[in-house]
Amino acid sequence: MAYETIPTIEQLLFEKQYYSLRELFSEMNEADIAAIFSEIREESLPLLFRLLPKDLAADTFALMDTDSQELLINGFSDNELKEVFDELYVDDAADIVEEMPANVVKRILKNTDPEMRHMINEILKYPEDSAGSLMTTAYISLRPDMTVNDAVKRIRRTISEAETVYTCYVTDDNRHLLGYLSVKNLLLALPDEKICDIMEKTIICVHTLDDKEDVAKDMNKYDFVTMPVVDDENRLVGIITFDDAIDVMQDEATEDIERMAAISPIEEPYFKTSDFKHARKRIVWLLILMLSAAITGALLSRYDEAFKAVSELVYFIPMLMSVGGNCGSQSSTMIIRGMSVDEIRLRDFFKVVFTELRISIVISITLAVVNGVRIWLMQGDVKIAVVVSLAIVGIVILSQFIGCTLPMAAKKCRLDPAVMATPLITTIVDAASILIYFSIATHFYNL
Repeated sequence: MAYETIPTIEQLLFEKQYYSLRELFSEMNEADIAAIFSEIREESLPLLFRLLPKDLAADTFALMDTDSQELLINGFSDNELKEVFDELYVDDAADIVEEMPANVVKRILKNTDPEMRHMINEILKYPEDSAGSLMTTAYISLRPDMTVNDAVKRIRRTISEAETVYTCYVTDDNRHLLGYLSVKNLLLALPDEKICDIMEKTIICVHTLDDKEDVAKDMNKYDFVTMPVVDDENRLVGIITFDDAIDVMQDEATEDIERMAAISPIEEPYFKTSDFKHARKRIVWLLILMLSAAITGALLSRYDEAFKAVSELVYFIPMLMSVGGNCGSQSSTMIIRGMSVDEIRLRDFFKVVFTELRISIVISITLAVVNGVRIWLMQGDVKIAVVVSLAIVGIVILSQFIGCTLPMAAKKCRLDPAVMATPLITTIVDAASILIYFSIATHFYNL
């Protein structure tokens, strides 16, 4: 819907109908405006941005891509730059600073308030993949001895500075986290009740150095809108909001998909990544897989005599390799998915292997019977039907064993389990399929 507005915006811009443009933008969501700005010609972007109302401009700026943000920053006056960053939440400001070149960062920090500059630097000191780098320091804090009436007054005074008010956190004078309560419960309580009497004392929180992917999983597990972040002394230093957790989940899912396709993760958007970088991210794994596939060719060359003696054997190689690769891929996909959502843990190794063994027996017998009957009816050769069927049983069982164990082995070695996905497993299973097939064939035909 947002992109359909682009011709109208361009027409109004051409006609210099700036008041109409401002009115149009005022009725739109900041996410839609940011999406439109990514498609607008660069030379028009500064003018359109300046037409946005002050609050809407900051929210839109936070959602724009890095290249557009840098373009605008370079065109801003110092006063305009200060106005935009003063309206940003500190976690959004820190994210922007982290993505900018050093000369742009220097100018941003020079034109922000000392308090904002301090908070940005506090967030940037944490590792990139940690909870500390994801948090915001803009939250509502209450004291345990406050009455509900006092708490509501405090929320009204500080609400403009907070990123969210769904959950309020209760701390002592040293910022130690004591509990939390929702605004809903606060409004339902009696005005004279103490916060310490109505707050939730069972605290679930994360540490500043916890992995942000684990934080996102915990927020999903507990259905939290926000997650408190504490330091080594259990002092509340910030909160992580659900929108940031969703971004983490999306980034991790994208990274896993890329790894499962044998592509090194790329942080930039598809069209903003150079052709050379796309190729560089793909070619390493392609070279590895190509060279490893030579093993399969070497194994096939060992069975030249078998091909000459029973030429029909070669007809079934593609089908058997396909069955093995597909079964291994299915198994690895299920295990990788299970580990990513914490359904499967390393301690479940033998349970997983036994489960996959039972599944593979059912699958292999079904495939073997169907394929054996097909070969017997179409070719009338019982012996080769038996050979292919037995090979299917062995290949399916082995490929599912490989598919379920390799991702867990990668996790044990502190590697991303997604590395052990379709391309690599298919290559390994192909070689194993040849060995199983021709071991059975040479035994049956006395080759």
